[in-house]
Amino acid sequence: MSRQNPLTLLAIASYEKGHAFLRQAKAGGARVFLLTSLSLKESAQWPREALDDLFYMPDESKVWNLDDTLKAVSYLARTEPIDRIVPLDDFDLEKAATLREHLRLPGLGESATRHFRDKLAMRTVAARAGIAVPDFIHVLHHGRLQEFIDRVPAPWVLKPRSSAGAMGIKKIHDAAELWSALEQLGDEQSHYLLERYVPGDIFHVDTIVYNGEIRFNVASGYGRPPMDVAHGGGVFTTQLIERGSPLEQNLLALNREVLAALGLNLGVAHTEFIAGHDGRLYFLETAARVGGAHIADLVEAATGINLWAEWARVEIAGGEQEYQLPPVRDDYAGLLVSLAKQENPDTSAYTDSEIVWRLDKKNHVGFIVRSASRDRVTEVINSLTARVQNDFWAFAPARERPTE
Repeated sequence: MSRQNPLTLLAIASYEKGHAFLRQAKAGGARVFLLTSLSLKESAQWPREALDDLFYMPDESKVWNLDDTLKAVSYLARTEPIDRIVPLDDFDLEKAATLREHLRLPGLGESATRHFRDKLAMRTVAARAGIAVPDFIHVLHHGRLQEFIDRVPAPWVLKPRSSAGAMGIKKIHDAAELWSALEQLGDEQSHYLLERYVPGDIFHVDTIVYNGEIRFNVASGYGRPPMDVAHGGGVFTTQLIERGSPLEQNLLALNREVLAALGLNLGVAHTEFIAGHDGRLYFLETAARVGGAHIADLVEAATGINLWAEWARVEIAGGEQEYQLPPVRDDYAGLLVSLAKQENPDTSAYTDSEIVWRLDKKNHVGFIVRSASRDRVTEVINSLTARVQNDFWAFAPARERPTE
C-alpha cells in the first residue's frame, strides 16, 4: 500500500536516547516530531536536523502527568496527522500505549503493553503458554504469600512490577526479612512480585520482529548478572555467545516462543533468560525496545545492524510495505562498562587492536572489542576487566565503600 502523504511519526522520550532512530526515520521520508522532558531542554543534544519539531512536557524526576500528555498530543493532532507513536524508553511505553488507544493508532495498546512492562503480567502469560519461569507470586494475598514462602525455599527476589532492569530489585534471604520489607512498602505492596532466586548465568536476546516474523536476533551473555553489578558493584560486561552452539539455538528458540506468546508483531525486543545451575533455561523478562547499557552498540559492532535505525525502518514500513534487513556481519564483540573514580578517565594506554568503541561519559569507562574469534573477544574482555578494576577503582561493592 502506497501513501499519498509522508508518514508523521511522534517519538516520546523521557530520557535522551534513540538519536539513530530519529535520523533514520527522517531519512526514510517520515515527518518526525519529538515529545520529551522539559528537564532535558538545556542538556540534551537532540539531532535537530532530523526533527520537524520538538515539544517539551513538564516533568518532575522524569514523571509526566498522563492526562496533560494526552491533552497536549491531542491538541497537536488537530493540525498534524499523527500516524505512529513510538516510545524510545521503557518508561514511555505506557504513555505511548494510552495515546495510541485514545487516537486509535496502530501498535501495542494498553493491555498488550503490560506484557512488556509489567513483570507480573509477562510471567503470567509466559507460564500459561508453557514457558519455564522461576516460581513467582503476586504480592497481594498474604495467606497465599505465606503458602508460597513455605513451599519455595529462600532466597527470593522482591521485584517492582514496572521498573526497568535491576532498579528496585531486592534479594530476600528469609521470611522475617520479607515481612519487614513488605511492611516498609505499605500500600505499594501490590506493585511487587516475589520470585524464587534461581542461581545461574544470565543471557539476553536482541530481536527485530516484522509482521510476527523474527527477521534478526542475536544472543549474548552477561559476565555477571546485572542485578549483582547494580547492587554489589563491579564491571558490567556482555558478549555474543558462540553461533550455532546448542545454547544459542535453545535461547533463540525460547525467545521466539516468548515473543509469540506475549504478542509482539512488529518492532524490537530485548529479552533476558537464566540458564539455571539446575540445567533448565528460564524466561526472566522482556521489553519492547532497544536494550540499554550500550547493548545496541555491541550488536552493531558484531553484526553491522543498528537496532535503533532498523526499528525506525520497521515503524515506517508499518507492516504494509516490504521490510528488508541489511546484510549481517558475523563477527563477535564484547562490551565493558564501569563507573570510574576519575571524572574524565584517560584510557589512552588501552591500545588493544580489537577495541572499536570507547565510552565518552564522565566518571565512566567503557569499551567494545570486536574479532572474528569469540575466544579472542573473551580474552581481551577479561584482560580489560582486570585492568579497569585496577586503574579506575571500578565501583567497589557497597560494604567495601568508606562511610561518607
